[in-house]
Amino acid sequence: MSASNINSVFYAESYHPIQAGSIDGTDILPHDNAIYRALLCSSAGLYDPNGDPKVIGDPYCTLFVGRLSHQTDEESLRKAMSKYGRVKTLRLVRHIVTGASRGYAFIEYETEREMRRAYEDAHHSLIDDSEVIVDYNRQQLMPGWIPRRLGGGLGGKKESGQLRFGGRERPFRAPLRPIPYDDLKRLGIDPPPEGRYMSRFQVPSPPRRSSTRRNSEDPPSRHRRSEDREEPSNRRKRSPSCSDGELSSKHRRSEDRKECSHRWRSSPSHREESSHKHQNYTERSHRPKERSNSRDYSHRSAE
Repeated sequence: MSASNINSVFYAESYHPIQAGSIDGTDILPHDNAIYRALLCSSAGLYDPNGDPKVIGDPYCTLFVGRLSHQTDEESLRKAMSKYGRVKTLRLVRHIVTGASRGYAFIEYETEREMRRAYEDAHHSLIDDSEVIVDYNRQQLMPGWIPRRLGGGLGGKKESGQLRFGGRERPFRAPLRPIPYDDLKRLGIDPPPEGRYMSRFQVPSPPRRSSTRRNSEDPPSRHRRSEDREEPSNRRKRSPSCSDGELSSKHRRSEDRKECSHRWRSSPSHREESSHKHQNYTERSHRPKERSNSRDYSHRSAE
């Protein structure tokens, strides 16, 4: 490892409990009991990220906001996060018994662009004198995700001794030791991206919606704008004295004329008449021409 890569970092694209507990993403054995618990939940499929009925909204437009002050309520949080875009829904997670704030929330914006703006600008901002952290909705968008309550998650405090790496707040450091590629492949862990490390000052981009899904889920306002652009051209084609009822009646009359013409041409009488005309035409065209006697007549009259 060169000296230029000492301060280089990389981020996890998928979640693995053993890798999340490693500072450089190369551990192959869990080092605390919480990682054992998270590994058991991951291998046995005990956690369903979509099983929580409270999780609603578009995950690509949803942000996670953590380290909130316990005095922060829904109104103050909405006011603080509305400066980055239009807040559609807001869910401040509270204790199921006491109703006290748990210190984190999920905020859904109207568009994905507004979510990305808040993702970049609201990180490490102050809300009620508390420095918050902002991340994308890893629960629904990160493959293999295990929450903190089951031994997974990201971040953490040094006092707890259960730090988790690979996220925005604590990325993986570029490894200084040889990378055990065979063991990582056996465990299903993505190896460090050698030669493609990022700087700590670079902002990692959240997952993007696929192009096909983006086209199918375009907001209806875009379709309305396209229809509005087409309507003036259609209005220019119409006569100013014709209303919608007159245009529809004219259209029906033209369709009736076409249908009557088609029926008449397909009738037996029309076919017989057309065949008779064709036969007369062929007879006239093949009939030998008669020589004119006008010269002989004029010569005889002269005599």
